[in-house]
Formats: sequence, C-alpha cells, structure tokens
Amino acid sequence: MIKLCNDYLRIILFCGGLLIGIQIPAVVDQYAKRIDAHLTEALEVYIGFQQTAERYFGGNIEELIDHYENSDDLVFQNDAANILFISNRVAHLKSEAAALNGSSALRRTVHTLFFHDNKVFQQTLEQYSYMILIDPQALIWGLSSGLFIASFFDLFFYFIAYLFRLRKHHKAQLTS
Repeated sequence: MIKLCNDYLRIILFCGGLLIGIQIPAVVDQYAKRIDAHLTEALEVYIGFQQTAERYFGGNIEELIDHYENSDDLVFQNDAANILFISNRVAHLKSEAAALNGSSALRRTVHTLFFHDNKVFQQTLEQYSYMILIDPQALIWGLSSGLFIASFFDLFFYFIAYLFRLRKHHKAQLTS
C-alpha cells in the first residue's frame, strides 16, 4: 500500500512539474510581446523629440536635452527631465528587445526569468493567461521540469527515510 501511494505521489509530482514547465515558454512569449508593446509606445512618444533633434541639433538628442535644460523658460527646463526619461526608456527597452530577439530559447528563458525588467515582468505575471502550448519547446521544458521535480522529491524522501533508518540503527546500538 505504501509503495502504491509512493508511486502515485511520484506521478502527481511529475505531472505538476510537467504543467509548470509547459508554462515557461508561454511566460517568455508574453513577456517578449509586452516588451515589444512598451517599446512601440515609447518610440511613438520619442519620435517627435528625435525629429526636433534631427532638425536643429544634427540628430543628437543629448544636445536637445541640454538646450531644454539651459532654457530660460521653466516649462522647457521641466520637459528636459521628461525627454531624458523617455530617451533612457527607449534605450532600455531596445536592449531588452535585442536580448529577446534572435537568441536561443534557453537564452531568452534565462533572460526573462533572471535578468528581466522588473516592472514589465510584474505586469506580465499579473496579466498572465495560463495556457498549454503544444510545441517542442514547451514539451521539452515540461518534461524536464516534471523529471526534475519528481527526482528532487524522490531524493528528498529517500534522504528523510535514510535519516530515520540511521536514527533507528543508532538507537538500537545504544540499547544493546
């Protein structure tokens, strides 16, 4: 009976790991789409300032920002910080998009899980819609996760059982 329960637990852990692993490519995909959407929106705001920089400062956005900062008009001085923020945001989002585009699936996954933009990743998780992708990448992640989780818990339970056997053996030696 205990062996049967152990086998069912192993199957449940494997299936749970499989379902978790299948979600990984979907999270990466939704994060990449969200980065692309943020970049598109930021570029729409940025393009007007870039056109002004091209017209008056040879395309140098930093010179435009300096011009705004050094203006006698308080409105322009305040807008300098906004332009700098938008410029930095566009540069950051472009680097995120570059890290996600054209790289291997493993690199995209590692970047998304460990080196992501915190704000965008949090938005991705909050608005994440669970799905089961049936493609080779999702299946590989699912099977790998299932095997890892089932193996981890197997080793954990074997270790606990070993400690109990060791304790029981130690008590038997003390009483004899």
